[in-house]
Amino acid sequence: MPRLDRLHQNLRLHHRSRPCVGGGRQRGQYGQALGRSRGGFSTKIHLKTDFDGAPLGFDLTGGEKSDSRHFATLLDIGPDIAPRAVVADKSYDAKANREAARKRGISPVIPHRSTTKDMPKFFPKQLYKGRARIEQTFGKMKRFKRLVLRCEKTARNYASFVALACAFVLIKSVHTA
Repeated sequence: MPRLDRLHQNLRLHHRSRPCVGGGRQRGQYGQALGRSRGGFSTKIHLKTDFDGAPLGFDLTGGEKSDSRHFATLLDIGPDIAPRAVVADKSYDAKANREAARKRGISPVIPHRSTTKDMPKFFPKQLYKGRARIEQTFGKMKRFKRLVLRCEKTARNYASFVALACAFVLIKSVHTA
C-alpha cells in the first residue's frame, strides 16, 4: 500500500502544478511552407495547369526546397485527367521524374541541364514553347498582392488565397472567352 499512496500523492502534486503555457501546441515556421532562400523568407508555388494555362492544382513548399522532389506530387494532384505530355522547366530535370511520368503513360517534356550526361539529341521545342502559358498564369496570379507579399502567416491560410487567386484566374479566362 505505501507504493499506491506515493503514486496518489505524486498525482495530486502534478495536478496542482501550473499548466503549460500555449497548451502544448508547436509553434514556429515548421510546416508553414516558409523557407530561407537567397531572396530571404519565401514560399514556392508548384502549379499544375492545362496546356491553355488554366490552373488545375498547386503545392506549396519552402523557398529552399528543391523543385524536383515535388514532381510526382504535381502529377497526382488535380482532376483525374490523363495527360499525354507534361511540360516542366529545368528545375524538374531528374531521371526519377522522367521515369515517374513514363510510368503514368505521360511523355515528359523537360529540358536537360547543361551538366547532364548522355543527353538525347531530340527535344520537342515546339511543345516546350507552350510552357510560356504557365508563366503567363503565374504573372496573372502575381497581380494579387497578398500572394506576392505572403501576408498570411500559416500555410493553410496562404494556400486558401492561392486557391482563390487560381479561381479568379480560371473564372476570368472563362468569362472573356
